[in-house]
Amino acid sequence: MTEASAQARLTPQFCFSTVALRDFLRLSRSTVDDSITQSLNALVTPAKAGFDPRSTASRAPHGPRQPIGAAACEDFKGKVLFPSWQSRSDVLTYCSLVATSPDPDDPEIALRASETEKNRDRIVDERLDPYSARFFPREARTEQLANLMRQERGVEKIVRSRTWAVLGERCGTSPIDAEQALDTWRREQQKSSPQRELGT
Repeated sequence: MTEASAQARLTPQFCFSTVALRDFLRLSRSTVDDSITQSLNALVTPAKAGFDPRSTASRAPHGPRQPIGAAACEDFKGKVLFPSWQSRSDVLTYCSLVATSPDPDDPEIALRASETEKNRDRIVDERLDPYSARFFPREARTEQLANLMRQERGVEKIVRSRTWAVLGERCGTSPIDAEQALDTWRREQQKSSPQRELGT
């Protein structure tokens, strides 16, 4: 069975390192969500009678996929899928908080202040240069992170929806959507271990 992705160590440096952040999210998604069909195929119990060599003599038409037992599906969701989703949710929530917090350690704060000061001293004459009024200030790294978090939350929503649809095909459809199922799992986890905190 596929393992749940490991929890990232949550620090502001991790969030501002967009390469590390994107690598974590990409690896977590590829390990569980992108390979959901293979993971579910591995849950199917082999035939009790064993392998029959005559079964390879002719090609059988592609019929419906073999359903997976309810216990195996629940085990997969509880031990692999939901922990992976929760791990990514923790990262997205933490980094979104970092993006909305003051950033006194921003290495480009002096450069942005200098650019803004130079912009105040510019002479703008749109008759001579129609582009002279344009000024595009450098984005603070918190703004860049906030934009990245919006994009990644959109990607996460699409990935989870697709995974939940595949899971519904193989394990039986659920009356609740992916987010509601994850919330239910979270509540069950909190009941069994109330000391669980964000990022630990």
